[in-house]
Amino acid sequence: MEIAANAALVVVDVQQGFEELDFWGVRNHPEADGNIASLIDVWQATGRPVVFARHDSDQPGSPLGVGRPGNGFKEYVERRRGKGAGAELLLTKRVNSAFYGTPDLDAWFKEAGITQFVVTGIQTNMCVETTARMGGNLGYDVLFALDATYTFGLEGPFGWQLTADELARATAVSLQGGGFARVVRTEELVAAATAR
Repeated sequence: MEIAANAALVVVDVQQGFEELDFWGVRNHPEADGNIASLIDVWQATGRPVVFARHDSDQPGSPLGVGRPGNGFKEYVERRRGKGAGAELLLTKRVNSAFYGTPDLDAWFKEAGITQFVVTGIQTNMCVETTARMGGNLGYDVLFALDATYTFGLEGPFGWQLTADELARATAVSLQGGGFARVVRTEELVAAATAR
């Protein structure tokens, strides 16, 4: 795997509100936060661009609502912001895709000549997956850092329920099987990004 010198890292919705497990339920990938931190560190140390996306929910009662403590980034993300040698972008959004945020991510990428990005964050099957799918549709080379994401179990139609792990596997299969992104592990990304 090759990581472009200007490949961006898109960190999606790593916000305090996702710690409210009474609201969200059981999560998976307990190693995800450490992996997200590792990717930010490597991207910043190698001078690559990092995008921090924040979900400003307008849903009543959402832990991610504007003005609520849960809207802020998790502490390990907040303390890393502004510390990299490369470009950094903060964008806010109210929907699932970081490509429908402010400022315009696609325009920012195009202006910087970025054609490849790694996506990480919360939730695997929601905003992270949607961002990856849109990136693939827009022609970017998308790398999906599966073990640097996490999600929660969910109930859908007909009483169907899937665990967080089942949802993460479905996302991985859909993204790679459908040609939207390459699903990779943090360890591979770190090795490729630091290779000389």
